[in-house]
Amino acid sequence: MTAISSEASPQDVRLTSLAHGGGCGCKLAPAVLQSILKCMPATAAFSDLMVGTATSDDAAVWRLNDAQALVATTDFFMPVVDDPFDFGRIAAANALSDVYAMGGTPILALAIVGMPVDKLSPDTIRAILEGGASICAAAGVPVAGGHSIDSVEPIYGLVALGLVHPDRVLTNRTAKAGDALILTKALGVGVLSAAFRQGRLDAAGYKSLIDSTTKLNAVGRELGDAAGVHAVTDVTGFGLLGHLLEICRGSDLSAEISATPPLLAGAEALARAGVRTGASGRNWASYGDDVHLPAELPDWKRDLLTDPQTSGGLLIAVAAEEADRILGLVRERGFDAAAVIGRTIPGPAQVRVG
Repeated sequence: MTAISSEASPQDVRLTSLAHGGGCGCKLAPAVLQSILKCMPATAAFSDLMVGTATSDDAAVWRLNDAQALVATTDFFMPVVDDPFDFGRIAAANALSDVYAMGGTPILALAIVGMPVDKLSPDTIRAILEGGASICAAAGVPVAGGHSIDSVEPIYGLVALGLVHPDRVLTNRTAKAGDALILTKALGVGVLSAAFRQGRLDAAGYKSLIDSTTKLNAVGRELGDAAGVHAVTDVTGFGLLGHLLEICRGSDLSAEISATPPLLAGAEALARAGVRTGASGRNWASYGDDVHLPAELPDWKRDLLTDPQTSGGLLIAVAAEEADRILGLVRERGFDAAAVIGRTIPGPAQVRVG
C-alpha cells in the first residue's frame, strides 16, 4: 500500500499542519455546545421563525410569505486535506448540505475566509476559494460576497441561503414511530481524514474521501415533495449516533440501528488498526448515556458510529411502506451506498444498536 503524500509544495506549508483539527471534527462537542446555548434567549416571540435553535436542526427557516420560506445557515472549518482546491470543495459542499437537509434549494452563498497570510501564498488561498466556488456553481448558486480576516489557522466555509415552500420544510423533529431510517452516504470520513494526517491513507482511500465529501446532497430538495418522508437531517460532526439522537429527541422517539452501516472504502481496516479522531471520543462522552450497545461490540465499531462526518450523508426517516421507493430515488441520484440502517420506535429519546 502506497500512502498519499501529505508533503507541501516548497512555497507553502501543509494546510493540515496549520490547524489543530479538521473538517467537522472541529465542532464543539455536543455536551459543550448544549451547555453554551442553554441560556440563549427564546425565539418563540418571532411568529415567522419556523425553525430556530430549539431542536438543533440543520438551518434556520423564516417564513417570507405563503409560498416561500428562507433557509439560512453557516458552516466553516479548518482543513481536512492539504490540497487547497479540494479543501474549498469539501467546505462548500458541507455548508450547502444544511439547506438541502431542510428540503430547500440554495440560491446564494457568502464566503467565510480566515487565513494565516504570513504562511500561505495568495495562490493557495485563491485555490481554496476557487474550489468552493466550483461546488457552488455545480449547485447553481453564486458566491456573491463574504468576509475575510487574517487568522492563525486556515478557516473556510459559507453562509448559505435557500428557499423552500413553507409546507415542505423538512426538520429533524417530525419522525414517526415505525419509520425506516435511510442513510445516504457511507460512514468513515473522520477515520480516513485522520489516516491522511498520519500518512496512512492510500490512493483508493483518498479518492473515497474526496468523492464522498464533495458530493452534493441535492436529493434533499426532492424529499420535501416525497410522500412518506417525515424527518431529515445531515450527518456531520456529531457522528451518526449524535445526529440520530437529535431526531429522537426532537420527535420523542427511540431508534434501533444496525451495528454495521455502510462504510467508506478502507475505513474498517483503519478503524480496526486504531485510527480514530479525538472528536469521536468527545462525541461518545457527550451522549453515550443515551445509547445502548451490545456488550460484544468492539471499540472500533463504536468509533465509526460516533465518527465525525465532514459533508456526510442525509439521514431520512420515512414511512416503512415508502422506504423502498425513497431508497430507489436516492440511489438513482448517485448515492450508491445508501441503505436502510434501522427504524424508529416508541420510547424515550435513545438509540439501541443491534
